[in-house]
Amino acid sequence: MKKLFLLIVLSWASAGAWALDDAVNTGRFSDVTIDGYDTVAYFTEGKAVEGSDEHEYEWRGGVWRFASAANLELFKANPDQYAPQYGGWCAYAMSDRGRTVRIDPEAWYIHDDKLYLNYSQRVQKTWLEDRDSNITEADGFYPQTTDVKEWLAKEAN
Repeated sequence: MKKLFLLIVLSWASAGAWALDDAVNTGRFSDVTIDGYDTVAYFTEGKAVEGSDEHEYEWRGGVWRFASAANLELFKANPDQYAPQYGGWCAYAMSDRGRTVRIDPEAWYIHDDKLYLNYSQRVQKTWLEDRDSNITEADGFYPQTTDVKEWLAKEAN
């Protein structure tokens, strides 16, 4: 029983390392991105909207969910336009040495037609206080290449 408990504790403790294997922020036990929220809806509806498993699309190692077929088609036509920055990881944490931290889909902000997500609304408030500098810092940590998995794996070592 003690061994099972230790295995469970070690598994949870290393959960952050699992995240480093993903180019995009997915669930710990699934490939669904940004907690299943529709990344297009932030732009088209101006709010966080949950996606549906009826409208899914696989891109960059994650399953993206959309609230409608129309949003799915918009994403498929130009995923880079709608995908959140830094693979959907917390923008503030990414500006702090490239840390990959989960997000609250309700803590979002669009700047220069780019979607930024944060860990919480409180963290987002701090991020916004020095937004431009934080974006510059985060841009330096998260590569603008299609092979993000390779970079993240290297950073984990």
